[in-house]
Amino acid sequence: MTGISDSDRAAIRAEFMRERGYWRAWTETLLQEHPAFVRAYAAYAGHPARHGPLSERLIELIYVALDASASHLFEPGLRTHMARALELGVQPAELFDVLHLVAAQGLDGVTQAAAMLAEECGADLNGTGDDPLSVLHALDPDYACAVRAFLALPSPGQGLSPAEKCLLRAALAACFTAHHPRALRRHLREGLDLGLTPAELLQAIQLGGHLAVHGTALGVQVYAGLRHPAPAATDCL
Repeated sequence: MTGISDSDRAAIRAEFMRERGYWRAWTETLLQEHPAFVRAYAAYAGHPARHGPLSERLIELIYVALDASASHLFEPGLRTHMARALELGVQPAELFDVLHLVAAQGLDGVTQAAAMLAEECGADLNGTGDDPLSVLHALDPDYACAVRAFLALPSPGQGLSPAEKCLLRAALAACFTAHHPRALRRHLREGLDLGLTPAELLQAIQLGGHLAVHGTALGVQVYAGLRHPAPAATDCL
């Protein structure tokens, strides 16, 4: 690339690492091919963590949840953010509370689909209230009881507070990887009732957007492999 010096690239690299806390082979390739992207992405992706009321500890726990989510399963990010969470003093019980919430994420789809099934079958389920499991209880009470028992599973130690769990649920439901408007609205209402502020909830929502760069990272890695293929292996006799 022309028009940018090595010192400019070094400054962009340092800025990225300040904002995002890591540097990878794909970011180096991007720095060489499209340095303006690296600079703009660092500012965009770093903004939610720098501007907002959530603690660094909670931010890292949200990233752990988003990267571990079955809708994303991004192990490099999970390792980065879980390691940072442990450095910040997060306890194992708190991490396993996060992973419990991740495991429960799939139930949002089940409750919504069950409600649609009930509607299509003409089931009379009026008066079930705002309980997302009420339709499941009417259709399959034993399953609903098992679900309630799983959701009520206590932490293995001194875990997250109800408000923190709600914040993580909102982040998971808001993320583009498994966006669930009905569940998100429920979590937002619960969070406000628990005393979370709009600014806290907004920050949790914002943290999920830039995970889409993992697709960019994959594309950059493929590009680098095509442009600079590894030498073919040879048999040594």
